[in-house]
Amino acid sequence: MKLYKSLTIIILCLTLAACGTNINEAKKDISIKTNVSNDAFTLGDNLKLSISNPKNHDIGAVNYTLDGKDIQSSQELNNMKLGVHELVASFSLNGESTSLSKNITILNNQTPKIYTYKIINQYPHDQTSYTQGLEFHNGELYEGTGQYGGSKLRKVDYKTGEVLKNINLSNEYFGEGITILNDKIYQLTWKKGTGFVYDVNTFEKTGSFKYGESLEGWGICNDGSKLYKSDGTEKIWTLNPETLAEEGYIQAYHSKGKVVELNELEWVNGKIYANRWNKNGVAIINPENGAVEGVIDFTPLHNMVTKHPKLDVLNGIAYNPDTKTIFVTGKYWDKLFEVEITEK
Repeated sequence: MKLYKSLTIIILCLTLAACGTNINEAKKDISIKTNVSNDAFTLGDNLKLSISNPKNHDIGAVNYTLDGKDIQSSQELNNMKLGVHELVASFSLNGESTSLSKNITILNNQTPKIYTYKIINQYPHDQTSYTQGLEFHNGELYEGTGQYGGSKLRKVDYKTGEVLKNINLSNEYFGEGITILNDKIYQLTWKKGTGFVYDVNTFEKTGSFKYGESLEGWGICNDGSKLYKSDGTEKIWTLNPETLAEEGYIQAYHSKGKVVELNELEWVNGKIYANRWNKNGVAIINPENGAVEGVIDFTPLHNMVTKHPKLDVLNGIAYNPDTKTIFVTGKYWDKLFEVEITEK
């Protein structure tokens, strides 16, 4: 009897393994088809889905989801976030439940507007500062700087360049972007997966937080209630201001593709202004869907600062609500520029 039971179990296991193998082999013959050859759609397009089954496997009714939400086989891509989305088709195959997945990309349906600027004022800036974050709060300018052994948090008299308050980060941290919300300064660090929280009045460190799924710390800004964080990719993450947990993200895309290496961030009149690392340009991003709606080329400013061996690219954007103007500088720049932005 024991031998009979053992043989039954072995046969059953072999049968189940064979079924699993057969299903996996059959799935290789099946794919999700869309109505666009490269699976890249434009916002507002109609997505049409079907299953390619050239070997006529036994397939049941197909249910589709996009980012985990049920959709029909014909779906208009309106009011969507841009970027990469996961499409899943669930069905029965030879009597067993299974699924397939693929990614589609949604691009913006408009090309970015081109903006230019007018220089209003020029102010002195500490040439030794590797500027990473820049922000106004109650009319005063705050700055975060980078480099191991040279990272700082400062309050600066922007008209004279005088440093009014300064603390140095531990040498193990490479400072990144800063923002101020509810009398707290939030400062990111690069590769340590850690951000710091300070009292805006005393610069006392009151806490720290860990990143979630975001890769690194690059830039940070806020809209008065939520924090937005870049990590060096096309993603901008939304952080809960109480827990500092990542709650989601947008992906920066225009009509041709994604914009990567988003760095310093600033909230300006309902939009996110983002430096691109190693560039002298700024992208204007819709925080709802990630659409790059405009670009500004600040390259001429780079030619207006003192040339020296360490001189690096533009980095640092701050909107001053008192003057309704934007302030920009760069890494190891000796000038801070006040500019007015206009559409070209």
